Amino acid sequence: MTAGAGVGTKGHWVLPHSALGAIVRGGALCGVLDITAAFVVYGGLYGVNPVLILQGIASGILGRSALDGGYPVALLGLLLHFFIAFTATFVYVQLSRWVSPLVQHVYVAGPLYGVVVYFFMGYIVIPVSAHSKGGAFSFRGMIIGVVIHIFCVGLPISLTTRRYLHT
Repeated sequence: MTAGAGVGTKGHWVLPHSALGAIVRGGALCGVLDITAAFVVYGGLYGVNPVLILQGIASGILGRSALDGGYPVALLGLLLHFFIAFTATFVYVQLSRWVSPLVQHVYVAGPLYGVVVYFFMGYIVIPVSAHSKGGAFSFRGMIIGVVIHIFCVGLPISLTTRRYLHT
């Protein structure tokens, strides 16, 4: 294969300068970083088992019964988590085609996008899902969630978009 041909070039299995490349790489990176942060932070600070975290994600479509579902439900939660990560990346990549500052100023746009995703999930997606959030508002929990979304969602998506789509 010749240089720059796309598939198979320099270890890339998707076109290195394409929307698909940005979405695949950005979504995967975002998904891995975000779920790792959730396992480390919520497991370390609150002692929550990773399986329970994933079942909690699955409860968005299955309701409270997901928390008793075992490993198959945890796997569903992981798949849903990555679906959300790829969707957030897809939205950013599409917006970056019309809003040039999203790729010109990735160190500002990415963190802001991470914050937007955090509040979108918390105030739109979760309330309309089958998941019953319960519990009182926690300022500490919000700050932790926002920081995770800045560094594990917004920045990876913005940097990957710039790298694979606008280089």
